[in-house]
Amino acid sequence: MKHALVSDIHGNLEALTAVLTDIEKHKVDFIHCLGDVVGYGPDPAACLKMIDRSCDTKLMGNHEFTALGLQSSSIFNNAARAAVKWTQMQLTDNDMAIMADFEMDRTLDNMYLVHASPLEPEQWHYVFNEEEAVAAFQNLKTEIGFMGHSHLPLIFSEGPGERIRSQAGHTFQVGDESRYLINVGSVGQPRDNDRRACYVVFDTDEGDVFYHRVEYDIDAAQQKMATAGLPEVLISRLAAGL
Repeated sequence: MKHALVSDIHGNLEALTAVLTDIEKHKVDFIHCLGDVVGYGPDPAACLKMIDRSCDTKLMGNHEFTALGLQSSSIFNNAARAAVKWTQMQLTDNDMAIMADFEMDRTLDNMYLVHASPLEPEQWHYVFNEEEAVAAFQNLKTEIGFMGHSHLPLIFSEGPGERIRSQAGHTFQVGDESRYLINVGSVGQPRDNDRRACYVVFDTDEGDVFYHRVEYDIDAAQQKMATAGLPEVLISRLAAGL
């Protein structure tokens, strides 16, 4: 089976459309969204509808959680807080209902899917390094887990009797005796100095993990953001991949 995994779309319809078009080329069996469909970008409602139609799994991200009023936006920085407030004003009751149906996490055979960390999913812990991966692995009940949240494509691996290792996201084949936590990167707001949209395809038959990068119309997305009056820092970072 081939599984496509997307995360952190953040209202970027141009990036999402390009990624879903690219996914079609790989003839996947399932598409899983790991959360943060909304926030930051100018098309939250359109992205929600597209994810709702296209994805077999739809997980809750911290931006959905906040937009639904399940936590205060005070934990966000000024730009993110302004974007959340703007996003809430764009969403209809039907859009809110779509988000409310998102799951917090999901286990499929030997795969675990979550937005942030397997440790306390509703607390939105980041996993940036090996030290933070320790607690995540302690709470991972499967051999392989996929996550988003940090917008950074990263691979954490734990072999028998070995310390946890981290590597930048790259295509590889999983080993029989290791466990993995894989950050699939971001569709709509990459932060690894590569402005192209990022997603992953996992082939469970071959054990192959493929990272894919996709060009999209960044200028169009930025123009929409500017017209909406979204913070400049959110607009400029798209072109830099930061």
